[in-house]
Amino acid sequence: MSALDKKIDFAVVLSVSKANPNGDPLNGNRPRQNYDGYGEISDVAIKRKIRNRLQDLGEAVFVQSDDRKTDGFKSLRDRADSNSDLAKILKAKNPAADEFATIACNEWVDVRSFGQVFAFKGSNLSVGVRGPVSIQTATSIDPIDIVSTQITKSVNSVTSDTRSSDTMGMKHRVDFGVYVFKGSINTQLAEKTGFTYEDAEKIKQALVTLFENDSSSARPDGSMEVHNVYWWEHSSKLGQYSSAKVHRSLQINAKTETPSAFNEENYAVELHDLEGLTPEILDGQ
Repeated sequence: MSALDKKIDFAVVLSVSKANPNGDPLNGNRPRQNYDGYGEISDVAIKRKIRNRLQDLGEAVFVQSDDRKTDGFKSLRDRADSNSDLAKILKAKNPAADEFATIACNEWVDVRSFGQVFAFKGSNLSVGVRGPVSIQTATSIDPIDIVSTQITKSVNSVTSDTRSSDTMGMKHRVDFGVYVFKGSINTQLAEKTGFTYEDAEKIKQALVTLFENDSSSARPDGSMEVHNVYWWEHSSKLGQYSSAKVHRSLQINAKTETPSAFNEENYAVELHDLEGLTPEILDGQ
C-alpha cells in the first residue's frame, strides 16, 4: 500500500429532516445548539458514524460501540489483549510504547486514522497516538428550530396500580436544517501511523455513505442525508494552501427565510477557485 504523501482537505454538506442529529445529554437530549442558535453535531458523533461505516466495509476497528461490536470483547483492554504482541507489551515492566503504537496502527484502521490514547489500569503503558484525520464540529447554515413533543409509554417499568412517573417523557427534533462539517488529513502524521492512500479512499467512501445503516428512533431512515462531499487533494505534503483557506472557498447561504429542502431554490452554493487546486465533488448516496 502506498503512503499518503499529499495533503487532503474535505467538506461534507448534509441535511436533517424531522430528526435529532446529535442529542445533548446535559440538556435533556435536545439537539445540540450553540449560543447563537445554530445547530451542531459534535466531531465525536461524526467519528462514531465513520467508524461504523468502516466496520460495515469489513475494516478492523478498535473503538466499537456496544451495539455494533463484531468481536464480542467487553472493553478496549480486552480488544488490545486479543493481539498477543500487544498483550505481551502491556504486561511488561518497561513497555515499549513506540512498538505498541506501531502494532496498534497496523491492526486497526481507526487508530491509524484518528489516533488513540492507550492507558489501561494495571499496566505501566501510557501512549498516545496522534492520527492524521481531523474532523471539525458540524454547524448548521442557519439557526435551527427545535420541536419538542411529549410522549408516553404504554406500560409501567415496574409493577404498580397507577401509571408511574417514568411513563412520561419528551422527544426533540429539528424539522429541517442543513449542516456542514470540514476536515483534513495531515501527511506528516500519516507517515507516523502508516495511513495510506487506500485508507484515505475508505474515509472518503465512509463520508459519502455516512448515514447508511444508522437509523434509530431519533434518526429514522431517510431523515439524515449527505448531499455532497468536497475532496481537495493537494500536490504536495504541505499543500498549496492552508486548510482554513481551502475550507473558506466553499460558501453556502440560504436564499429564503424558511428553507425546507437542499436545492437551488433554497440555497446558493459558491465554490471559489483556488489556482492549481480543484476539488472532487461526490454526491451522497
